[in-house]
Amino acid sequence: MEIFTQHTGIGVPLRETEVDTDQILPARYLKRITKSGYEDALFHERRKDPGFILNQAPYTAGSILVAGRDFGTGSSREHAVWALRDYGFRAVLSPRFGDIFRGNMGKQGLVAGKISDDAATRLWELLEEKPGRELTVDLEAGEVRCADIAYPFEIDPYTRWRLMEGLDDIALTLRDISLIEEYEAHQPGFTPRTLPQRHLPEVPVRSARLAPDSQA
Repeated sequence: MEIFTQHTGIGVPLRETEVDTDQILPARYLKRITKSGYEDALFHERRKDPGFILNQAPYTAGSILVAGRDFGTGSSREHAVWALRDYGFRAVLSPRFGDIFRGNMGKQGLVAGKISDDAATRLWELLEEKPGRELTVDLEAGEVRCADIAYPFEIDPYTRWRLMEGLDDIALTLRDISLIEEYEAHQPGFTPRTLPQRHLPEVPVRSARLAPDSQA
């Protein structure tokens, strides 16, 4: 998982509350068997509306979403977070998240920062006042900055540490690889053993909006 300490990108004002995971990623996309390539599914039904925020330039290039209360409620599908990640989002700011969704965000290297209602309203105003305006999400300082204004955001300390260290669940386990190998070396021969998993080569996750030349 990529280390996250600070990210600056175009902010997207989503002035809506109760945006559940079915809106973020419709259930029919759960049939896919891959873990990447979900950028086309993000807000699929909503993007049929030409007036939807992600259809409006320059918000199409946004990487920080500022949403209303209760973002990511509903079904616990991790695919909703994959879609945000594959589209190119690095952080979502909201006054309140669905608990499971917030946990899934951290495990995929994305920041789910809890901000106040007043902060959300003011950020919406700033982003609409000047479309294409950038925000900076500073995980180390625990604040979001925009147009010389800074607002604090909340994130649980353990998730913050994992993001700043770039540790997903597998990486956390591998920190104790020497202990695992020592344990297995002393196992009786009749007990089950852990064998290396066979898998395809890892495919790096890239934003679908990057030009081919910039992905090299």
